[in-house]
Amino acid sequence: MKIGILGAGHIGQALARLLAQAGHDVGLSNSRGPETLRDLTERLGHGIKAFSNEDAARFGDLVIETVPFGRYAELPTVQLTDKIVIDTANYYPQRDGPIDLGGLSESAFMASHLGGARVVKAFNTIHAAHLETQGDVGKPLEERRAIPVASDDAEAKAVVSDLIKAIGFAPVDNGDLEHSRSQQPGTPVYGQDLTARQAREVLAVR
Repeated sequence: MKIGILGAGHIGQALARLLAQAGHDVGLSNSRGPETLRDLTERLGHGIKAFSNEDAARFGDLVIETVPFGRYAELPTVQLTDKIVIDTANYYPQRDGPIDLGGLSESAFMASHLGGARVVKAFNTIHAAHLETQGDVGKPLEERRAIPVASDDAEAKAVVSDLIKAIGFAPVDNGDLEHSRSQQPGTPVYGQDLTARQAREVLAVR
């Protein structure tokens, strides 16, 4: 699969390396342009490419957005139309400033902004250092670190769940985008090292 990653911070870098190691064709971008990423992509290896945000969005069959939530308006919405988009962003008011979510969950708000994208909330509950080190494809799924996954699109959720399994974690179905508020910052599952079974108990996923 071709995967574009918007944002070259810690989470973006970790996912780029892990997904490229799993055999996917990965492109990484930031807001400053591909020329500022050459050294980084060389260090990450595995053929990871450097792109602009727009080109990374065009490139990916699936796109991962890892930009700070407060910069959601900078996302290339046109290029993301009809794409599966993994939303990893968390809203921190002290960092992002006041944003009126209109009563929506963070990811439902993001999906409303992106319009035609097939948004899946995932990878927002795990620290980058744990993403780098805690995946283990040798473990049974129930014993792996859990990654909650929420979406209004069942097919997109299944695609993302397969990616999570491929890099050594356990996807845990957390319902639709509105229900993803139970994996936002400050919730019992956020930032916690939980197995799939433990995460289901915390999230009360049926």
